[in-house]
Amino acid sequence: MAINLLSWNCHGFRTHIDDIKNIINKYLPICIALQETYLTPEKDPKIKNYSIQRKDNIQNGRGVDGVALLYSQRFSSRPLDLDTTLQSVAIQIDIKMLLTICVIYIPPSLTINQNELNKLLYQLPAPFIILGDWNGHSSLWGNRETNVRGFQIEKFISDHNLCLLNDSSHTYLHAATRSFHTLDLAICSPSILAKWNFSVDEDLNNSGHFPIILSHSSNNLTIPKQTPHFIYERANWQVFKDLSELAPDIVHLGDIDAAVDAVSNCIIKATEASIPNTSEKFKKLNKPWWNERCSEANKTQKKAWNRFRRYPTTINFIAFKHAKAVARRVRRQSQRESFRKYVNSIKSNITSKESWRKVRKILGTLDMGKSLSVLNCNGQIISHLKDIANVLGKTFAEVSSD
Repeated sequence: MAINLLSWNCHGFRTHIDDIKNIINKYLPICIALQETYLTPEKDPKIKNYSIQRKDNIQNGRGVDGVALLYSQRFSSRPLDLDTTLQSVAIQIDIKMLLTICVIYIPPSLTINQNELNKLLYQLPAPFIILGDWNGHSSLWGNRETNVRGFQIEKFISDHNLCLLNDSSHTYLHAATRSFHTLDLAICSPSILAKWNFSVDEDLNNSGHFPIILSHSSNNLTIPKQTPHFIYERANWQVFKDLSELAPDIVHLGDIDAAVDAVSNCIIKATEASIPNTSEKFKKLNKPWWNERCSEANKTQKKAWNRFRRYPTTINFIAFKHAKAVARRVRRQSQRESFRKYVNSIKSNITSKESWRKVRKILGTLDMGKSLSVLNCNGQIISHLKDIANVLGKTFAEVSSD
């Protein structure tokens, strides 16, 4: 599958975590730039196979606005330490080249100094992509008129010879006026403009913004496959025993290396014939509570949405809002029922290991993995997996020899 980047104003991370998982299952992005996360420091949401870099905005003890980057643990990466008053975070991720990805959210009521934008840009190693909700209107990216924020963004792009990846697609639905606008932008270094294709998802995903998608144009750049593992629980040990029997004269081979190879090949062939492997494909994020009622409610909501998009009348908008509310109620009821069923499965007749695994799953403390960090070796950034392995191996060898 091609390399994808996403940006979305989710209007609440925890509220729309299932929508985020749906988007991940659909596009398998290596990074998602999220705006208006509404997170607080004590809230630490996790998504399997992804690490998170975030900046919360706390006002009167509540999470207001805020940004986050969800980035895949299948690629080596490192967070960048930004010195900025803006709601922004950034990472570098290796996709056969070291790419900087930055997310930004600028509230519509905030007056920002151009110097703050310039200061942020100077901290981003090239090549970079800046994703976010800028809340600026301009005819350059598909709006009917240009406002003060729009002129400011235009100046920012022009002053630094940056490139805008957006086409004329709208990214935001203003519910009060039932009108579509473009507030979400993707800005990049000139050197990578031709390498990324811009598109917009057709579904709001229960937010007011459409997710925007950047797809890499190269077919040679794909998501790495998962390393297969043997499933020992399903092994046919009798077949393994029969196939792994060694010939009596194998130990009498004159060359010790030939004998080792013969034994190894015999065991490997027996293993491959008797023990199945896990799939190379990564599993989609699971939603155990999803059922037929959820599917029907979701189908009805999509029908109402498509009708409103074609004919944006008041009647069709009310019908869409009603279908959306019904679908949300059905999902929440299904989640409650599924949670009760899961809790009731923790009984005295299961092992303590299984009991604690289920408890940790409820508490959200299961190991979600970590991203492989980019190395800084004597001032040189090492990001390719093979190079990282060589540096670590060399370092361990030097330590062991002392």
